[in-house]
Amino acid sequence: MIYDFHTHTFLSDGELLPMELIRRCIVRGYAALGIADHVSDSTVERVIEEVKRDAVLAKRHWDFRVLTGVEITHVPASAIADVAGRALSLGAEIVVCHGETIVEPVEPGTNRAAILSGKVDILAHPGLITPEDARLAAEHDVFLEITCRKGHSLSNGRVVRVGREAGARFLVNTDGHAPGDLLTEDLAIATARGAGLAEEEIAQVLCENPKLLLERVRLRMGT
Repeated sequence: MIYDFHTHTFLSDGELLPMELIRRCIVRGYAALGIADHVSDSTVERVIEEVKRDAVLAKRHWDFRVLTGVEITHVPASAIADVAGRALSLGAEIVVCHGETIVEPVEPGTNRAAILSGKVDILAHPGLITPEDARLAAEHDVFLEITCRKGHSLSNGRVVRVGREAGARFLVNTDGHAPGDLLTEDLAIATARGAGLAEEEIAQVLCENPKLLLERVRLRMGT
């Protein structure tokens, strides 16, 4: 089964309508999809409202689970908790935070601010994450992302090594922006292996951890 909780539409910088992305994921064999377009304080309300409308339509007509999410992106570290809280109050089901990838000028301290906010579910492409921040992610039950995204994926090996030592949980996500970015089971497995996960860890990361996130969302949303 394929789970991917970090994808983008043209509501930020992706290529597809939310509904076309949903349809392509259904055909690809996804079990569940998270749409987490880039947001800051200025766009969070619009993005959540528009994604949710297509997510509801997909559930009604295709019985397909779409999580309405956001990726808080290049927001000042000290404002992440406030923007994340606003996203949840507006109906976001998952909150992703754009971590300190080595290929973008993310403000130092973003990883830790996201983890300590108490409102972020997934720290995306956290770059050269420190052992202390990985330990905090484990303590606060924030998933660390193993990403398929070009550039961001350069630090996957460190994320796995440091995160494993800290006892953190991982998810494999595409950070997909185009149809060609979508996951297959083979790509998910290869990405996990390439990041350094042992064979016995791969099933946990690809199958069990997504179910843990889905259960968290169910309890949060009361559904």
